[in-house]
Amino acid sequence: MEIWLWVLVGMMAVIVAALLVKIHILHKAAAEIADGFADRLITDTNTLIDISSRDRSVRRLANAVNRQLRVLRAQRHRFREGDLELKHAVANISHDLRTPLTAICGYLDLLEQEEHSPSSQRYIGIIRNRTELLTLLTEELFRYSVIASGGNSGDLEPVAIGSVLEESIASFYSALHERGIVPQIQMPQEKVVRMLDKPALARVFSNLLNNALKYSEGDLQITLLASGEIIFANTVHGLDEVQVGKLFDRFYTVESASKSTGLGLAIARTLAEQMGGTISAEYEQCRLTVRVSFPDVGS
Repeated sequence: MEIWLWVLVGMMAVIVAALLVKIHILHKAAAEIADGFADRLITDTNTLIDISSRDRSVRRLANAVNRQLRVLRAQRHRFREGDLELKHAVANISHDLRTPLTAICGYLDLLEQEEHSPSSQRYIGIIRNRTELLTLLTEELFRYSVIASGGNSGDLEPVAIGSVLEESIASFYSALHERGIVPQIQMPQEKVVRMLDKPALARVFSNLLNNALKYSEGDLQITLLASGEIIFANTVHGLDEVQVGKLFDRFYTVESASKSTGLGLAIARTLAEQMGGTISAEYEQCRLTVRVSFPDVGS
C-alpha cells in the first residue's frame, strides 16, 4: 500500500512539475508577444512577432496579433502618405496664392494714391488689413507645410543657446519697446551648448517672442537654465487651461491675439521636436509660461 502511495505521490509530483514548466513556457511566450508588440508599435519594421513556444493556442494568439499588426502598418503607411500629400498640396496652394495677393497689394497701393471720400478710405483700410492678414496666413502656411514635411531640416552643429537667444531678443527690441515691455533676462555664466540647427532655433525663439508680444500685458521674463531649458513667462488675463492646452494646435488663436495665423507656436513646436527638444505651456495665477527644453543627450 505504501508503495502505491509513493507511486501516486511521484506521479503527482511529475504532473505538478510538468504544469509548472508549461506555465513558465506560457508566461515566457506571453512576455515575448507583449515585448514584440510594443517594439513594433514604436519601430517601423516589416518583421512580425515570433515566439519560441510551440503551443497551438499561443501561436494562434501570436498569429492574430500579427494580422492586426499588418492592418495597423498598412493604415500607418496610408496615413503618412496622405499626410505628406496634404502638406505638399497645402504648400503648393499657398505658393500659388502669393502671385494674386501680390497683385492685390499692388493695386491697393495705386488706389490709395487716388483721391477718395472718407468712407471709401475706410473701406480701403479694411481691405488692406484683411489682405495683409491673408498674406501673413499664406506665408505662415507655406512655411509650416515645408517644415512639417521635413523640408526644413538642416545640419546639426554645436550651438550656444544663449547667443542665439540674445540675438533674437535684440531683433525684437523695437517691437518690445513699442509695447512698453522691458524683458527681464536671466542666463547662466557658463555657455549652454547643444547640437542644434541654428536657424531653426532662431525661428523657435522668434515665434515665442512674437507670441509674448501678442499676449503679454507689459512684462516678459526670459530664463535660460544650465539644463538647456528656456522659459518665457508673462502676465496675461483672460486665458484658461483649455485655451493654453490648444496654443500649439495649428490655426488655434484666442480672441486677444490680433493678426494671428495660429501657426507660430505650431511651427515652434515642430522645429523643437525635430531637433530632439520639447515645448509646453502652462497657465497659473494669470501667468503664461512657455518652456522649451533641449536636454544634453551626451550626458
